[in-house]
Amino acid sequence: MGKDYYKILGIQRGASDEDVKKAYRKQALKWHPDKNTAANAEEKFKEIAEAYEVLSDPKKREIYDQFGEEGLKGGPGGCDGQGGNFTYTFHGDPHATFAAFFGGSNPFEMFFGRKAAGGRGEEEDMEVDADPFGAFPGFNLNGFPRERHMGLGQARRRQDPAIHHDLRVSLEEVFAGCTKRMKISRRRLNPDGRTLRTEDKILTIEIKRGWKEGTKITFPREGDESPGTIPADIVFVIKDKPHARFRREGSNIVSPVRVSLRQALCGCSVTVPTVDGKSYTLKCAEVIRPGMRKIISGQGLPFPKNPDQRGDLVVEFDVAFPDSLPASAKDVLKRHLPVS
Repeated sequence: MGKDYYKILGIQRGASDEDVKKAYRKQALKWHPDKNTAANAEEKFKEIAEAYEVLSDPKKREIYDQFGEEGLKGGPGGCDGQGGNFTYTFHGDPHATFAAFFGGSNPFEMFFGRKAAGGRGEEEDMEVDADPFGAFPGFNLNGFPRERHMGLGQARRRQDPAIHHDLRVSLEEVFAGCTKRMKISRRRLNPDGRTLRTEDKILTIEIKRGWKEGTKITFPREGDESPGTIPADIVFVIKDKPHARFRREGSNIVSPVRVSLRQALCGCSVTVPTVDGKSYTLKCAEVIRPGMRKIISGQGLPFPKNPDQRGDLVVEFDVAFPDSLPASAKDVLKRHLPVS
């Protein structure tokens, strides 16, 4: 008979992927040769790694469930589901599996060969079945540093600084909301926990209606991996694309409108486009001064926290002065315009 991988990990057939991970974590920490001094610890540690690699891989697990270890390793029944022979052989390095599972670092390394706080040896009173790092207040169940560490004499694992990228969006996209998909390339640790590979990943960003410039969207720990550090967060920062007609001020939209001197003095009607593709006719009977503003309520961008309501459309007037005037026009203006 071949090996019973389920028995090795201490789980039942049909166990979920999460159960497989939890079982490997428990058994690998219990039987790690640097922690366990039993004569058979190295062999048990290797069996646990092999069992995990088979049961955590859907393809290998399916073949194993049907045909056992013999089918996995090229015996009768072993196939890849497409008619081809399937052969799996454990690579033989359980420490590489351990390093890959725990993020490329050995969570025991700061404890081996030294006494824990209070003078107790690390081999004494360590409850693996519950929290194998419970005796060390700075570490969590996964073997990674908690936010605090208490008197361990060594700094906790540091996270690389966050990496910021500008994400340019148009005002129309902010008005309606949209989905952005950003491709990033990052370095990832290989199973040996030391060498690196480059891989691409698509990050999906849902731009909510009315999001303000400067809004940050964070993808935790999606940066480059390296031994001994926590990958950086990837942060996208919303930036407005330059617009041909508008600019924004918070949730308001500013629309510059240029009028002639005659329109500014004598009154006029101007048609102002809105960010949602409509238009609004604004009548001005009074004298328009350069830089004067008129408000069209509720025609701006949605409020981020209440997108059913909108800011305003602000019409900002620019008065075009002529480069020159004929003498007759100057005489008329002198007669009719006040001195001050």
